[in-house]
Amino acid sequence: MSEGDLDNPIWASLASRHRALALGAGGVARYPAEVAPFLGVASADAGEGADADAALEALVPAGDTALVLGVAPRPGPRWRLRHLADLAQMICRAPIAAPDAGDDDAPIVELGAARREDALALTALVYPHYFRPRTMELGRYFGIYQDGRLAAMAGERMGTDGYTELSAICTHPDFLGRGHARRLLAFLANDNHARGRIPFLHVSQENPRAVGLYLRNGFELRRAIPFWSLSRAEPARP
Repeated sequence: MSEGDLDNPIWASLASRHRALALGAGGVARYPAEVAPFLGVASADAGEGADADAALEALVPAGDTALVLGVAPRPGPRWRLRHLADLAQMICRAPIAAPDAGDDDAPIVELGAARREDALALTALVYPHYFRPRTMELGRYFGIYQDGRLAAMAGERMGTDGYTELSAICTHPDFLGRGHARRLLAFLANDNHARGRIPFLHVSQENPRAVGLYLRNGFELRRAIPFWSLSRAEPARP
């Protein structure tokens, strides 16, 4: 897989590492809604025409909204494709310096099935909409516990054979400013480099705090990547 696959990351992931999860056929596919709200097309041309509209009919039911990144379909008038933002796509091309661990630092632990409810509770608070009941099937998730509570977490979401998207990098408001996100970011980025995969991520350009964290810790801006929502158009009123 080449770096160019990151220009169409949802499709690239569904066509490779997450092929077993992909719903759809031809040039249109999506994740199951309980896993993630993302839909991808092989190309804008593959997402155009009667066949593409028929695929979308099967994949995006009434009342549902799919999210599209990088390359969007060109659906017919029964669909509403709305540009939400241009996200910052950032990439970490080399291992990064890990922060020194203090004597009192809690360990980084893997968030397996026994800790899934803790992850769902934290993401519902600070990372809503994108994290679903089965999102943790997409990759590995890690966290730091403090005072018996999940204080921060980070994980892996989309990816190809050579690239891994880092996601759900978040901290509980009660534990901000303690360096947890930086520790998790360095741990997961360096672990992926050790496995031969280059980490990348997406972040709102309107979140300068997060963008600054990534820039200070070895990530660089790769591109601004367009982000859309796709849903069925409201029926015309008589």
